[in-house]
Amino acid sequence: MTPATPVIPGFAQHRVPVADDVTLHAAVGGSGTPVVLLHGFPQTHLMWRHVAPALAAGHTVICPDLRGYGASDKPADTDGTTYSKRTMAADVVALAKALGHERFALVGHDRGALVAIRAGLDHPDTVTHLASLDVLPTLDMWDVMRGTSAAVGFHLYLMAQPPGLPEQLIGASPDAFFGHFLDVWTRDPAAVPPAVRAAYLAACRAAVPSIVADYRASAGVDVTHDRADRAAGNRLRMPVAVLQQDWGAALGFDAAALWSAWAADLRHTTVSCGHFMAEEAPDEVVEAVRDLLNGA
Repeated sequence: MTPATPVIPGFAQHRVPVADDVTLHAAVGGSGTPVVLLHGFPQTHLMWRHVAPALAAGHTVICPDLRGYGASDKPADTDGTTYSKRTMAADVVALAKALGHERFALVGHDRGALVAIRAGLDHPDTVTHLASLDVLPTLDMWDVMRGTSAAVGFHLYLMAQPPGLPEQLIGASPDAFFGHFLDVWTRDPAAVPPAVRAAYLAACRAAVPSIVADYRASAGVDVTHDRADRAAGNRLRMPVAVLQQDWGAALGFDAAALWSAWAADLRHTTVSCGHFMAEEAPDEVVEAVRDLLNGA
């Protein structure tokens, strides 16, 4: 973090060890029952700068940079599991415990939502409520990507390739690559102002290998874990809220039906904003999280 880097107002910055040689950066604020917010791609914890202060009026809110992102540590991926969602979920559980919270609600966007889903499956007695913003579970995500419509997810296939080529291609022009998604996934460009955009691009520029490893895991070990859960009939036991763009209309699937296979207690809402909903429609996100926590 530098003096010019935007921050979440009123939140303290922490460095918390969560695993051997891995420390996460987290912004923490508020008081009350804990809520952990996990950012997406190509972002950092800063994406919660509107949502977190609103939730902090009634909760302790913890906003980490995921392993491999932002100001958190970026260990080398030596065996294909360093950035599995199982490993990253364990980081989140360890972070909350280190901050004094044995149980917590979990909200994730994009990549953070995949970590949240895995945390809910692996740690059902720890995650009390789960909210997912604009993803499908990993196994379903790959199943619905077919034909020319799947071109929207070209980055998934690029970063799924063996180590070497994706890192070289993306590293050759990182701002163009990561900036592309900030441009095309945002319906309201003003939602990501220049200082925030610059912070995102700087963070991604410094994390190309770990970001690629995160995505590569979602084409490998994460699929293996999801298949094992599906075969075992393992589902999310806690109340689940999903906010999602209408990707089903574009790609030909029923998002609510796919989600229902993973969560019995499900609230599924289709939103009209862009992908970066915590920045484009923070009030809607805050209301959905509050309703989930209050059982509304």
